[in-house]
Amino acid sequence: MASETFVSALLLVTGVVAAAILIVAVLPVIWGMVGTFGSASAATDRSMRTDFKIVTTYAKYYTGTNPPWAGVVTTVWMKNVGTNPIGYAEINSADVYLGKSDSFGRATLNNPNWTAVSRSLASSATIPWNFSIRDPPGSPNNGIWEPGETLEIWAFFYYSTSLSGQPVYFQFTLPNSVSRSIVYTAI
Repeated sequence: MASETFVSALLLVTGVVAAAILIVAVLPVIWGMVGTFGSASAATDRSMRTDFKIVTTYAKYYTGTNPPWAGVVTTVWMKNVGTNPIGYAEINSADVYLGKSDSFGRATLNNPNWTAVSRSLASSATIPWNFSIRDPPGSPNNGIWEPGETLEIWAFFYYSTSLSGQPVYFQFTLPNSVSRSIVYTAI
């Protein structure tokens, strides 16, 4: 009888130790997975609530006489149609691709004085761009692209021959990979 009690006690202690080892080994993995799934879920939710639409575009080719540089000045207006406000830092980190539809490049944010810099550029490899948030009348200018507000982007790219009547490619991509693109005609 004493030996059965001893064996039962030994099995009970072994079971408790095994359960403790299992909990110590598995619990951190479970908590790590919960954190990973939570972060991924939050990022997916933010991307799903971020949406914008290209409203209208304008591109004009200049021959190099007035102003004294040849190239295309383009303006794109986009409306935030999502439920997520987009901050100034996110817009600054966005990627802009622009150029002739069969040969375009990544533009470089040129903030705040884009016109002075774009006029002094000597290479066709540099495409400066800048932006402005167009708040509705009466709303405060808080530097955030709120739902319903318009973002105006203007850019310049050098091109030695006329692009009047030719297609121009534009793409805007936020850091969370939400992207919109359009092909339009330069005048």
